[in-house]
Amino acid sequence: MNAVRKTSPKILRTLLLIAPIVAVTITVMAAFAACAQEQPKVATTGQVAITGQDSRDLIVVNVEVAATNAKRELGLMFRRHLDEAAGMIFLFKQPQHLTFWMKNTLIPLDMIFADSDGRIVGIVENAAPLSESIDAVDGDSQYVLEVNGGFCKRHGVIAGDRLRFIGFVPNASD
Repeated sequence: MNAVRKTSPKILRTLLLIAPIVAVTITVMAAFAACAQEQPKVATTGQVAITGQDSRDLIVVNVEVAATNAKRELGLMFRRHLDEAAGMIFLFKQPQHLTFWMKNTLIPLDMIFADSDGRIVGIVENAAPLSESIDAVDGDSQYVLEVNGGFCKRHGVIAGDRLRFIGFVPNASD
């Protein structure tokens, strides 16, 4: 005897209600996964070579990359130490007149301002810790490299030298 099983109407109704929800959930999850894969990865570290006007590297600095508003706002605040060949590179979307201050920054810094080609347009030397005075140079910059105070004098870094980015593309993400 062939037994034919009937599916109850209650189970059919439940399946008909759940199927669209499952389909929408899978579609939304797939869309989120695709978006996550499309986001460019923002570098958090890299190196910046400072090249003299004779095209020779003066020094290579290991940098933390500040490519977002949040990272740029925090900067090197609250740091008690920075290695000699270390610093932070601040990336901006376009050249502009940039101003910095040293509020909550515990160590003196040199600030190296560079244009969109990486040419150093000016340097603020030995910016005073914990100061709320504005530090800036004349002209527009797209990049600012912060290093220990006195770094530029010790390594012969001057306006007209260039920054060369190693291990990351210098693009601000916001």
